[in-house]
Amino acid sequence: MCALPCFIQVIGLFFVPESPRWLAKVGTDKELENSLLRLRGRDADISREASEILVMTKIVENDSKSSFCDLFQRKYRYTLVVGIGLMLIQQFSGSSAVLSYASTILRKAGFSVTIGSTLLGLFMIPKAMIGVILVDKWGRRPLLLTSVSGMCITSMLIGVAFTLQKMQLLQELTPVFTFICVTLYIGTFAIGLGGLPWVIMSEIFPMNIKVTAGSIVTLVSWSSSSIVTYAFNFLLEWSTQESPK
Repeated sequence: MCALPCFIQVIGLFFVPESPRWLAKVGTDKELENSLLRLRGRDADISREASEILVMTKIVENDSKSSFCDLFQRKYRYTLVVGIGLMLIQQFSGSSAVLSYASTILRKAGFSVTIGSTLLGLFMIPKAMIGVILVDKWGRRPLLLTSVSGMCITSMLIGVAFTLQKMQLLQELTPVFTFICVTLYIGTFAIGLGGLPWVIMSEIFPMNIKVTAGSIVTLVSWSSSSIVTYAFNFLLEWSTQESPK
């Protein structure tokens, strides 16, 4: 069942037109016009848009010539630290671990994995949409602070829930309490820290280092995600916490 959406996407990729800006970059003007016609409609007047894309592509190419060493110039240092720092915060907040092992966490808490996983999946969709709506109304920084604060509080509450379980206190409420905390954790992650670092990364880097800086930041993000995910698994195995019988 999980392979079905992937299969549909693979088939759909054959019908996706090439990016007009990429076609302008490689110098195929006719294909650029055909791509715009597919995107805008066969009856649309795309001559002006095609001309603007060609002009902007040439301007960007002239301004984007830089080497890897340019990235480490003093004037770019703070920007690079912000970009990498946001990705490290995103991953070392434990988001990858909670998302990957949510079912394991719920099972150890004594909550139904089937019900929990289904509800978590349904809950993430509207939460992500809320983040999209609020990002321009609230601003990047307030939404990030709200997201990180919520994740911090809910992480501590999850720890409190398992501590109560270990102490055999409020055992009837612990499963539901853990599920609520995990749900709120994922929700606060979705509205801010889940997508905003990528948005900010695309905005803070100047054009001449955007590609190189974006590659480094992406490498840091996925490397950190792998470390956190595998480390959490080892810590989970090492933990003496046992699920209630």
